[in-house]
Amino acid sequence: MGRNLQSGERLRPIDLARGHGLSTQAVRNYEEAGVLPAAGRTLHGYRTYTPLHARALRAFLALVPGHGHRTATSIMRAVNRGTVDEALRLVDESHAQLLDDRRTLHAVERALRGLEPAAVSGSDAGSGSAGRFIGPLAGELGIRPATLRKWERAGLVRPRRDPRTGYRVYDEADVRDARLAHQLRRGGYLLEQIAPLIARVRAAGGPEPLEATLRDWHGRLSARGRAMLAGAAELEAYLRERG
Repeated sequence: MGRNLQSGERLRPIDLARGHGLSTQAVRNYEEAGVLPAAGRTLHGYRTYTPLHARALRAFLALVPGHGHRTATSIMRAVNRGTVDEALRLVDESHAQLLDDRRTLHAVERALRGLEPAAVSGSDAGSGSAGRFIGPLAGELGIRPATLRKWERAGLVRPRRDPRTGYRVYDEADVRDARLAHQLRRGGYLLEQIAPLIARVRAAGGPEPLEATLRDWHGRLSARGRAMLAGAAELEAYLRERG
């Protein structure tokens, strides 16, 4: 790595920035964050980069669409520290998350296909059962009770109150709505996008209102998968050039 940094063409920050629509300050910030290897310095203290730095920048920018800025930064830091196994572990984790998100999408589709009109309306479903309290339901979903309260304020769930204790009670329809909200949140949807979808499912008597959303979700997962492939190609090129 040291040999590559000391030989070859010298590049200025503007040379790296120009081809990617970045500012020179962004290039310096990426270096300071460990995304790029440390720059050389002239006798007057100016940064000098090499084609290896340009390759590192291309790799990072290619990784961001598929892995996100934070993970892409961690991947490049690991590579530049010489801990390639750690970088590959982070790549694997992103792929595992993508696979999990695909499974979540399929679970949503299966759940919607299995919805009964009476359950979708959410008016009387589960009213004769004891229901669940906020703590157990939050634990089952892997979220905090405060999140369920936030979803309630946004209209995603509508628990009733126990007349004796005042505690929130989630009946069968509420549990279903909470599951759908949780799955859609994991798919990247905002609360203000989810609320009308759940309201329409309740009113429509079927899952059809979500069909366009699910198609979009499929498209975004496919785009993420292809972005990961493009990022992997640039990362491999950078690893080869580092030697």
